[in-house]
Amino acid sequence: MDTGTVLSVNVGLPVPAEWAGRLKRTAIDKRPVAGRVAVRSLGLAGDAQADTVHHGGRDQAVYAYAREELDLWQERLGRPLRDGMFGENLTTRGVEVSRALVGERWRVGTALLEVTLPRVPCGTFQNWLGERGWVRRFTEEGRTGAYLRVVEEGEVAAGDAVVVEHRPDHGIDLATAFRARRERDVALLRRVAGLPGSAEEWRLRLAAAEQRS
Repeated sequence: MDTGTVLSVNVGLPVPAEWAGRLKRTAIDKRPVAGRVAVRSLGLAGDAQADTVHHGGRDQAVYAYAREELDLWQERLGRPLRDGMFGENLTTRGVEVSRALVGERWRVGTALLEVTLPRVPCGTFQNWLGERGWVRRFTEEGRTGAYLRVVEEGEVAAGDAVVVEHRPDHGIDLATAFRARRERDVALLRRVAGLPGSAEEWRLRLAAAEQRS
């Protein structure tokens, strides 16, 4: 099985921010923490979301982003991007996070996580980075990172291995699923929504796409 590494475990709690949209609060500022961190069904200990309508929940319990992709953005933006800068809980190395298959399962520390959804950029993300046109740019690039469901609770720490324990044979990775969502591809969304354990978000997107078609 493929193996990568957790470079940092990042958490953050909601804080006031005038630029953070209608809630005026955000928890996008995730910071690396030392030691082992409990991984629970709704996320990491010490972590939370301000906008619980669009973030968090069992299908978005943990967010992972690859250091390799942070490095790519760092070069393109001409500025340093620390671990956790994209609001990710797990900064990894050696894992093709944005190309993971929907339903892929990772053993991370003692927890078992399952890939569910790509990250959809929002205005808060753009304002946090201070990059004009960031939502469009991030969307077009398709380096979304991965939201993960907690299949087995456990603990995780920097330095832990990320082991891909299960890889489905359907061939639908997050980049493909993200494109289907963006383009409202009904046929492909139907395939994604029909996958075993598929997140409820896919069925909602499918229903919306079908209404427009």
